[in-house]
Amino acid sequence: MSATIKLEKKHFPVLLDEIIKIISPQYSGTFLDCTFGQGGYSEKILENSKNKVIAFDRDSDAIKLSERFKKHFKGRFEFNHKRFSEIKNTNSNNIKAIIFDLGYSTNQIFDEKKGLSFNSKGTLNMKMGLNRFSAHEAINKLDKEDLTKIFKYFGDEKDAKKISQAIFRKRNNYMLKTEDLVEIINKEKKNYNFKINKSTKVFQSLRIFVNQEISELIFGLINAYKLLPINGYIVVVTFHSLEDRIVKFFFKNYSEDKKVSRYLPSSKNENKIFEMLSKKAIVPSPEELKKNPSSRSAKLRYVKKIKEGANFDELLLKFKNFIEIENIGEKLC
Repeated sequence: MSATIKLEKKHFPVLLDEIIKIISPQYSGTFLDCTFGQGGYSEKILENSKNKVIAFDRDSDAIKLSERFKKHFKGRFEFNHKRFSEIKNTNSNNIKAIIFDLGYSTNQIFDEKKGLSFNSKGTLNMKMGLNRFSAHEAINKLDKEDLTKIFKYFGDEKDAKKISQAIFRKRNNYMLKTEDLVEIINKEKKNYNFKINKSTKVFQSLRIFVNQEISELIFGLINAYKLLPINGYIVVVTFHSLEDRIVKFFFKNYSEDKKVSRYLPSSKNENKIFEMLSKKAIVPSPEELKKNPSSRSAKLRYVKKIKEGANFDELLLKFKNFIEIENIGEKLC
């Protein structure tokens, strides 16, 4: 049987060669693909007939492809239509690596039903699956103070307050759609002079908020640690600065001794649970960028687990403010 599944559309799994090199010493075992998507990582791992993949994806569009994988890789592929923060109940004793690719595929971005793009038309959505509310509800129901926090902290939008006030004024007349939001942003950001589209940061912030991406990532990482045996790997590919900030802190804070001052020796970190094998993020090669320009913002970080019994209070405290902003969504439920 061929180990290759012919996909309907061309898909380039980001930093695939680099990820395979990281986990290859651990080859022959079970691997968790926490963001199955179009199956690029899973398919490559399953080329080795001794490997098994347990995959997760919240997007219902991934279910159809997962059925093809189940038939093709009989007994070696398992799919869970769940958010990856729920991996803690996975039943396996031989996990070698847990992989997270936090990006969105081109198919997802340009899917009109999902409404992730500012080029979409009609009702705002942005739900990736297993959501409790949509961007439509957020934009049309939350007060301007809440919207300002979402745009500012999840999108680093400097005109967050102006845009929120304009949204609040305009929605008094009717329920806002995607094109209405784009029009508001274009009007409020008159002196905008950057390479990215004016709407990029607001749409990013709404996507993060609707899909609860911050808490998903934090609890996904915590539960990956709890599930992984000693000497297993956690591998994460991020695509924007907030994601990378969380992953970098998680790996670095729990792998290095503490240094209070450059004039004093480092103190022993009792919560040292990882070995960080590469302090710098791995980025796509020029060859990959040429083949797949959308990979340009990707950063790959990874660690090896060396100890059980971690306490993650410091991590939760560090990003408490972001989790509290996500909790604004409780008003919509």
